[in-house]
Amino acid sequence: MISVVILGAGNVATHLFKAFNKADNVIVNQWFNRKLKSIDYYKNIVEVTDDLSSLKEADVYIIAVSDDAVAKLSSQLPFENKLVVHTSGSVGLYDLDKKLHRGVFYPLQTFSKEAEVNFSNVPICIETLNKAHYDILKDLAKAIGSTSYKVNSDQRSALHLAAVFVNNFTNQLYRIAHEITESTGTEFDILKPLILETANKVQTISPYMAQTGPAIRNDKKTIKQHLKKLENSPHKPIYEQLTASIQKTHGGKKL
Repeated sequence: MISVVILGAGNVATHLFKAFNKADNVIVNQWFNRKLKSIDYYKNIVEVTDDLSSLKEADVYIIAVSDDAVAKLSSQLPFENKLVVHTSGSVGLYDLDKKLHRGVFYPLQTFSKEAEVNFSNVPICIETLNKAHYDILKDLAKAIGSTSYKVNSDQRSALHLAAVFVNNFTNQLYRIAHEITESTGTEFDILKPLILETANKVQTISPYMAQTGPAIRNDKKTIKQHLKKLENSPHKPIYEQLTASIQKTHGGKKL
């Protein structure tokens, strides 16, 4: 049985608590947050606290707060030589206070409190300074059904940057597409099979090989039509930059 204390109450912390609470061989000893109101809903399931000095013993302390708050919170923990990990993709391992046994337990997925998460679809990136702690975190990931990967700080930082492109930036492109369809009273839902097919395609072939569209074909007529429709739109530069990027990648001619 792996005992855990969660520190923080954001999306990641909430979904990790739910996953740990369902796992047979994990027990959440306590959940800390500076504002009890944020976790008050769970007080009948797990002990909650807003007092760092009252933290219970655990095998792993998981800091799941905003990136800017990780270092400060770790320095305020009232103990040393205990395994403390953060869940950030961009915060360094050594940002955790040196009095602690430091580690990273980074679930590479998008989390919204409203959406349920199946952790069998959430890869966990693990970084530690020794094998014993790595094994604990690997077992913790396995307990919630996740596949774990041993990554160093540089690899994790690269994954986080790449994740911003495939998730955050892609979602913004969905939002732009939604705006474009709405402007003519067209149903955005018509695009959803295309969205799914694009995501499914890169499961079996590389993004390079999966690329289609007017940019890779150097279809100047279609591109100019699109740019004309975007003439007075803030989205025009995005279209132009992505078109140029595709053409550069695939050796096409610039407009």
